[in-house]
Amino acid sequence: MKQDIFPAIRFTIVTLILVSVLYPLLIWGIAQVIGPAQGKAELVYKDGVPVGATLIGQIFNEDRYFSGRPSAVDYNGAGSAGSNKGPSNPDYLALVQARIDSFAVHNPGVAIQDIPSELVTASGSGLDPDVSPQAAKIQVQRIIALRNIPADRLNQLIEEHTQKPLLDLFGPAKVNVLTLNLALDQLK
Repeated sequence: MKQDIFPAIRFTIVTLILVSVLYPLLIWGIAQVIGPAQGKAELVYKDGVPVGATLIGQIFNEDRYFSGRPSAVDYNGAGSAGSNKGPSNPDYLALVQARIDSFAVHNPGVAIQDIPSELVTASGSGLDPDVSPQAAKIQVQRIIALRNIPADRLNQLIEEHTQKPLLDLFGPAKVNVLTLNLALDQLK
């Protein structure tokens, strides 16, 4: 019996050190080298005042701004969470339908089947700061109507704020909604 217990204890200790210390240090080191902002939130300033962070989503209720992804935690950075409701949950379906209806009211030229799902469903973290370029571009007509900015200029702005996938290989292209809206405010 001693022959089995001591190797098992040694294996447990080695595994604990590996997964509790070495692996987290490796991931932290990788984030320091290639992660956005070295794994830290980048504060965004407007007129010297911090207005948000690039890694945490924020709500934009005014139609003159691009909308981000809905949040299951009302954009509370202290508590990241999803809704944990499945696609067959009637409460969840009603919430998504309400978001679709609201988007259709605020974007009357957009067909319901063209609405990107990310604009009506919350993410797993509830704090996604980014949307796809498609989700940003589908909102252009609303912004044009309220700000009288040419479509070409808005599409160019979206392109300028589109972050390509890592090494053009890993992950989707994305647009940070906060930085896009701040740039939108700077347009004359």
